[in-house]
Amino acid sequence: MSKDSPAKRARRAARMPLPLYEAELRRLQAELVQMQEWLRQEGARIVVVFEGRDAAGKGSAIKRMTEYLNPRVVKVAALPTPTEREKTEWYFQRYIAELPAAGEITLFDRSWYNRAGVERVMGFCTPEQHRRFLHQAPIFERLLVEDGIILRKYWFSVSDAEQQRRFKSRLKDPMRQWKLSPMDLQSITRWEDYSRAKDEMLVHTDIPEAPWWIIEADDKRQARINFLHHLLSTIPYYHATTEPIELPERPPATGYERPPRNQNHYVPDFAGALMAGTVPEVGEVGE
Repeated sequence: MSKDSPAKRARRAARMPLPLYEAELRRLQAELVQMQEWLRQEGARIVVVFEGRDAAGKGSAIKRMTEYLNPRVVKVAALPTPTEREKTEWYFQRYIAELPAAGEITLFDRSWYNRAGVERVMGFCTPEQHRRFLHQAPIFERLLVEDGIILRKYWFSVSDAEQQRRFKSRLKDPMRQWKLSPMDLQSITRWEDYSRAKDEMLVHTDIPEAPWWIIEADDKRQARINFLHHLLSTIPYYHATTEPIELPERPPATGYERPPRNQNHYVPDFAGALMAGTVPEVGEVGE
């Protein structure tokens, strides 16, 4: 009999079934590849802004979107804390450098909206800088859209209980503990402050030219499917035709001989030893 709590069983039962999720995800990823070819042929430019609560699943949504796309076409911009020099620039300046050229997509994993969220709540900007941002952001975005950039803005929403559960899960997982930063922990104690900042941001920046789209993300599977489906449904792409690819015949050999193997350094066949069960007991990798 399962030892899971009733809440955990209920949460699992409410999740999107894995087979259905995987099948639809695969279909949507195939459509993304089609969109990528349309983007290349038409020279379109796409910007997608990912914002939302910590642990809401923005990173995993980006990962599923980019999994089969060409990294030369799709760039993920996750800018670090601004340098001392960048702090003296116009606020939007360093983000402009990340905007796409023809045939490219930029995904902003956090964006200029840092000023409306973490900077506002944590006091990293002045009230005047915050007011100026709320005034300038819609102007900035209208200029992007006016210049032909396809701009989409998504807010990933997660409940406080689900966020707490995900934080606890990360604490227990040594492979994901790096995802917990002191700033993430502040999002717990300042939950209502972040809520007020988000509400104010939406009032000022949810504009017809670039509206905010809210994604309920307590179920990550549903959130990813809803995000990808919506994005594709709002891009006017078509299934672009491509030239068929044919592999050429290999030319006849001309007498090339490979140098002796002992002249090169080969990585030991650890995988083969693992398959054969002959790997000695050792400590950590690298010892």
